[in-house]
Parts: sequence; structure tokens; C-alpha cells
Amino acid sequence: MGIKTSIVLRVRIAFLAVLLFSIAVVVKILIVQIIDGDRWRKMAEENLLQYRIVKATRGNIFSDNGSLLATSLPFYKVAIDPTLAEKTLYKSGIDSLAMLLSRYFKDKSAQEYKRKINDARLSGKHFLVLNKEMVNYQGKKKMKDWPIFREGRLKGGVIFERIDKRFRPFSFLGLRTIGYMNEENMKGAGLEYTFNEQLAGRDGEALFRKMAGGNWKPIHDDSEVRPLPGVDIQTTIDINIQDVAEASLLNHLTKHDADYGCVVLMEVGSGEVKAIANLGKIAPKTYSENYNYAVGSQGLTDPGSTFKLASMIALLEDANINIDDTIDTGNGAYEFYDRVMRDSKPGGHGIITIKEAFEKSSNIGISRLVNEHFGINPQKYITYIRDMGLAEPINFQMDGEAIPYIKDPSSKSWSGISLPWMSIGYELKMSPLQMLTFYNAIANDGKMIQPIIVKSTKEADIVYENFDSKVIREKICSEATLEKVKSLLEGVVENGTASNIKNSVYKIAGKTGTAQKLKDGGYTRTYYTSFVGYFPADRPKYSCIVVIDNPKGFQQYGADVAAPVFKEISDKLYAQDLDLHTAIDFKKFKANQEIFPLVKSGNQEDLKYLCNELSVSNHKTRSDEEWVIASLKNNSIFWKGKKMTQGLVPDVHGMNLKDALYLLENSGLKVGFSGKGRVAYQSFLAGSRILKGAKILIELR
Repeated sequence: MGIKTSIVLRVRIAFLAVLLFSIAVVVKILIVQIIDGDRWRKMAEENLLQYRIVKATRGNIFSDNGSLLATSLPFYKVAIDPTLAEKTLYKSGIDSLAMLLSRYFKDKSAQEYKRKINDARLSGKHFLVLNKEMVNYQGKKKMKDWPIFREGRLKGGVIFERIDKRFRPFSFLGLRTIGYMNEENMKGAGLEYTFNEQLAGRDGEALFRKMAGGNWKPIHDDSEVRPLPGVDIQTTIDINIQDVAEASLLNHLTKHDADYGCVVLMEVGSGEVKAIANLGKIAPKTYSENYNYAVGSQGLTDPGSTFKLASMIALLEDANINIDDTIDTGNGAYEFYDRVMRDSKPGGHGIITIKEAFEKSSNIGISRLVNEHFGINPQKYITYIRDMGLAEPINFQMDGEAIPYIKDPSSKSWSGISLPWMSIGYELKMSPLQMLTFYNAIANDGKMIQPIIVKSTKEADIVYENFDSKVIREKICSEATLEKVKSLLEGVVENGTASNIKNSVYKIAGKTGTAQKLKDGGYTRTYYTSFVGYFPADRPKYSCIVVIDNPKGFQQYGADVAAPVFKEISDKLYAQDLDLHTAIDFKKFKANQEIFPLVKSGNQEDLKYLCNELSVSNHKTRSDEEWVIASLKNNSIFWKGKKMTQGLVPDVHGMNLKDALYLLENSGLKVGFSGKGRVAYQSFLAGSRILKGAKILIELR
């Protein structure tokens, strides 16, 4: 074969190969477009067009006075379809738009923004995210007046994609109580989780197109299902009391280097929880609301001596004893079967009355009484405990409530020492909230009610559901027993282990608790300390429990660790709540009122001018303070300086409305007022930390 023939043959083979390949390509195209066309078009549609969830706006969480505890704020992702703007409009506005974007976001020059938008327009890109940083509602409002943007979505191509973010105006205040929900709306804690169904609303659905870069652009058509916003919940939380509780708890946790602590405060009659603080150590001298110890299983533990109240009720109900009867506690050590029980006082208390045994928290005294009376039939003692409602959960409104554990004689772990140790708060488990509910029943004349933390669900002024406290037990004991245990609880503060929190202004009733912690089957030298009670003791309005776990140092008892927190909180509430005070008899000031004008407090220059005009003798003290308090002495008024500290709530008692508004509003508070005259009541305690934007109520009389 010649060279020419060989070349021609090779060319023909190559041509034939190319022809066959081309035919195969054409056939494949025909198959894709005609035979499998519908399937591929459907797949493309599924990949590029997709119905996606449109999140509903989450409902708000309010405090008892309507202050926002949690809300959803709208933020917007700013994008543009640069192909929509008509040529003249685009050309006249692009420079100004680029400059405004550069000034607002401060991350690129105006030229860079212009180049970015121009490139997208030339390439026919229909969705361009201008900046990853989202803008708030005010930013969106401002941008809607910018060139090109002002023409709207259809003519200018601007797209504001709304994304709600949860915001807490009071930052970390009540953080764990308010709680959270994760992005998938599956896991969470606190009120956000428990009331998620009401708060979440109903999500909508809209058609989105997938754009270059993986972004999704909404297509607003008739198939769009608009989301239904969630409803709001109104809680019983008082932000001022919550702030006081958290601040006091944090201070004492840090002081004692404790592992965790909690405070719950509720109104006696209504069962409304006004404060619930939980703080756990996350680093040395650093605490955070990392778990709800007041309610959850991690706070379920041996309550210790606070449980002695239940033992005393069982004894007084069943045994023929009187609190003035005596009991021999010996030298501070007493053997029950194979175990020795000890009192905290070295050498013991000797022979004391039952009342003293309770006040001094004698383990031996209470255990001997219970063992001697119920030892033959321990089930009878357990029945009394159950009849008091201590063996059942209280069905609190928040998810995760721990179930109390009360050992029964039928239990395999029951032994000869179970009854005496249970009588003083061991070999059983209760949460702080369950223990508080029990003590609140004593303050509430024997009626045990379910604590509540949410009062209602609502939307604007429309209330969907109201929640009231349910009665758990109409009466946990007889009237005779009730009066006796009330005197015992008052005696603990007046004469017993909590005498360090006694004061001459109002009475506190309560019980200290110090329980050794169990580890590896044995009790250790680490303690769970608590104080639970109510105040004022003669007409109870509030009940409160304080728990501080594993305090370090030489102070490790409930009286020294937990009780002072209770006292700090009760003092501030007593000072703040005028309903707790005994009215002052103003008759004794009648003579002075006939001589002097009603001057109490205000601006020193204004008050001096008033007195001078009325020819009333007045004198300033050494202080040159702008704000003063008036005092009467020897037919003259003396001005005493009233110090105002930045960041703390000012004391406006005795001031006229003008002065009170000036001071409070300049402190960053919103003011609501009622009545006429001078300020007789302010809802926030003077000297407490200011919560910016909070509303303070003042009453003039």
C-alpha cells in the first residue's frame, strides 16, 4: 500500500470516528430533551425552585408589670436584583447608592460597591447579597429612601430578607428562667422551651429560587402561606426583686466559693413566683445561670434540717406532746442501732424543751421523738409526710421538674436507721421549689398551693388563657398544730440558729438547713446549706428559700451562709413595699404642720426660696448637695444633703412630681405616677442598680 493510500485510509477512519461520535452526541441530546426531558426538567426545577419555611415571629415574654424579658427583633439581609432597574434610573443612581452603602457598612469603598453591582448587572445575576452584615429596622427604613432602592422591589430590585433574632432587654437577668430554643426548635430550656408551642406561632411557606452563590431569593406568588405570629406570655417575675435576688446570691456565692446556689421568692397568697435565681460556678469566682437548680433534678437532694418542720407536724398531729415538754439530747451523741447521730453543738444541749430542740436544730431531739413515737409503725410517719403533699411533684409550669423521693418501709434499702435519719432530712430527696411550697403552706394558714410563674398568654390586649394557682392541699395540718409550728419557726429567728438575721423592724419565720453531702456511699465534710421561711411573720406576704451548695471556709452552716441572703432580700423588699409597713401616726406632727409648710425633700435652692418667701426659718447643714431632705428642729427647718449616685435608683420620697420626674427620667428610667401631693412610694428600691429602660411607678399622696 502506497503512502497516499495509507493517508487517505487514516483520514477516512478519523472522519468516520468523528461522525459516529457526533451522531452519538445528537442521539443523547434527543434522548435528554425528548425522551427524558420531563424528568430532567423536574429535577432542575427541584434544585432551583423550592418551597421553604418562613419563620413566624416569636411571641414576647413579659414581666409582671409588662416590662419585656424577651422579644424578637427584626433584622434584614440586604440584597438586590441589579437587572431590574431601568437603564436611566440605574445610571443616575448607582454612584450615590454605592457611596451610601460604603458609608453605612464601612467595609468597602464606593468604587468597590459600584464595581460589584455593575459586574452582577452585566452578567445577568438576579440576586446579589450586598453585605453579610444584617441591618436593623431603622437601618432598613433609612435604606428604603436611597437611590434605586426607593423604587422598591419590582422597579429598583432591592430585597430585604427578614430574619428575627431573640433579644433580652435585661441581658443576663433571669437568663435560665427565661431560657432558650435552638435554631431547629427542638431543644431548649426554661419558659422559651416550656411555652414554645404558644410562643413559636405557626411558620409559613413560600417559593424560593436558588441563585448563584447558594443564596435563595423569595418568589412572591399566590402560593405563599404567610406565617402566624406567636402569642405573648405574661410572667409573674418582678424584675426589681429578681435583680435583688441575683445580686445577693452572686455576692454570697463568691464570698463562700460555693459550687452553686438558688433563690426562689413567691407571694404567699397567690403562689406567684416573683424571683427565681440559679447560679452555678463555671470558673474560679465566676458564676452563670447554667442550670435551674431550684426546679430540676440536679437540685434534688437531702434537704437536711428544713425537713424537721414536717417531722414536728407529724408528731404534733399524732402524739400527745406539747412543745414545752422536755427531751434529753444528752452530750451531743446518740446511737441509733449501729449508727451514731450527733448534734452540731460540742457537748450537746442536754435536757431541753421540744421548742428549743427545734429552734436549736437538735438532730438528736427531733430524731428521738420521731423514733420513739413512730418506730413501731414507721408507715404511719410516711403517711403523714405524704398527706402533707411532700411525696408528689407540684406540676410546676416549667419543664424538667424533679420528682421528690420519699423512702417507704417496703423499700429494700429501708433499715433501722432510716426513720431517725429521715426525720432530720436525710435518705429522701426534695427540690428547693418543693420545699418552699411546703413552707409557703404554713404561711398561707395551712393551704398548700401550686406556685405559678406564668399568669397568662395573650396577644396585645386579647387574653387567650389565664393561669391561677391550684390548691394542692386545702389543709396540711390542724389549726392547733399550725399555730404551734408558726411559733416554732418564729423562735428559730428570735432565739435559735437563725438569730443572726433577727431585726427589730419586722419578724421573720423560718428554718435553717445544713445537710452533709453523700459521696461513694458515705457522708462527707461538704455541705448543702439552706434557709427557708416567710415574712413578715405576723402577716406573711412573701415566702423565700435560699440554697448555697458546698460553701468553702470556716462558715459552712445554713445560718451563716444561706440565712444572710434571705435577710438581704427581705430587708430590701420590706423597704420597698409600703404595704408591709405600719402606718405612721401623723397626729403627733399636727402642731408642726400648723407652723411649717409641708416640706420634705427636693431641690435645695427651690426649697430655700419657698421658705424664705413664707418667712420660715431654714438653715443648711455643712452639705452643699443639690438635693436635700428637710428636718424640723427648734422651730426651724434644717437641710440635710441627699446624695445621688450615678447608676443607682435615686430616693425621691417626699419630692414633688416635677423633681421626681427630673431625677428618675435623667437616670434612664421610664416613670408612671398616680395621685397628688408628694412621693410616698416608689416601686424600685432607692440605691438599687438601675435597669435601663425599666418602668418605675411612683405614688403621690
